[in-house]
Amino acid sequence: RMIVSSRRFYPMFITGLSGNGKTLMVEQVCANEKRECIRANITRQTDEEDLLGSYRLVNGETVWQNGPVVLAMEAGAILLLDEVDLGDEKLMCLQPVLEGKPIYLKKINKLVTPKDGFNIIATANTKGKGSEDGRFIGTNIMNEAFLERFSITLEQEYPPVKTESKILTNILKSFGLENKDFVDKLTQWAEIIRKAFSD
Repeated sequence: RMIVSSRRFYPMFITGLSGNGKTLMVEQVCANEKRECIRANITRQTDEEDLLGSYRLVNGETVWQNGPVVLAMEAGAILLLDEVDLGDEKLMCLQPVLEGKPIYLKKINKLVTPKDGFNIIATANTKGKGSEDGRFIGTNIMNEAFLERFSITLEQEYPPVKTESKILTNILKSFGLENKDFVDKLTQWAEIIRKAFSD
C-alpha cells in the first residue's frame, strides 16, 4: 500500500504459493488507493507485441493498438504482470521499462515516456528459479538481469488462521449466512493440510 500510494517508481516482485491472494491483494490495494491497475497475464506465448502493442485488423483496416505496458506507462498506472514466471526470454523487451526509462516503439517510430505514478508489480508462484517438484508446471527459470531490476521481492504467505477466519466470516455474511463452527473447522483443516504438505 505504501508503494502504490507513494506514486513512486519502485518495481515489486511478489512471490508465494498458489491461491494465497497475491493478485487480488494488488488489485484491492490499487482500488483502495484509487489507482488504475492494468493487468497483463503472462504465458509462455507472451511476446513483445502482446506487451507493447501491434498492428491489428479493426473494421477492415490495419491500425496500431497499444499493449498493456504502453497503456499503463501513458496513464501513470500500475502495471500488474500476473504469473510472470510463466514467461520466457521474450520478457526481456521490458528491461528499459523496469528501469523506469522510456521505451522506443520501432514499428510506429514513437518514444513512450512513463508518466508520474507508473509502476510495475509482478506476481509469481516461484522466485524466478523454476519449479522442479512438479507443483508449478510451466514456470521458467528467469533471466537474472530481468529479476534484479525489481527493487524488492516480497514473499507472501497464506494468512494466519485469525485473518483467514475473518475473511471467511465476511464472505458468509455477504450471503446472509453465519456459521462460526464451520469457519473454525475449515481454517483448522486448511492449516493442518498446509503444515502436512510443508513437512
